[in-house]
Amino acid sequence: MAIEFVGTVPLILLLVAAVWECVLIGYAFSLAGNAADEAARVGAVSGQAACVTAAKKHVGAWNMQEPLCGLDGEVYKATVRLNLPILFPGLDIGVPIEGNGGSSKETE
Repeated sequence: MAIEFVGTVPLILLLVAAVWECVLIGYAFSLAGNAADEAARVGAVSGQAACVTAAKKHVGAWNMQEPLCGLDGEVYKATVRLNLPILFPGLDIGVPIEGNGGSSKETE
């Protein structure tokens, strides 16, 4: 019985690591989308510099490429790209996960 247990432990650990990686990928998509939405809302009111700052604030410690913020007609759009994490945020392989957000431009 001990030999069977020792033989299955690596498989169980591999399965746990695979499930954890799937959770991280899903959270990264959610985080990128939320950061883009928040950045677009702030950018619609305060402009590009505030948009970039808001995106960085909502991403936290995750590795993020420079967010893209700008006006497209009457809609202020923001794109946030996070790097795909491997086992924990901060260790990544450089594959981008993209989130997009938009908000109508606020007029004064």
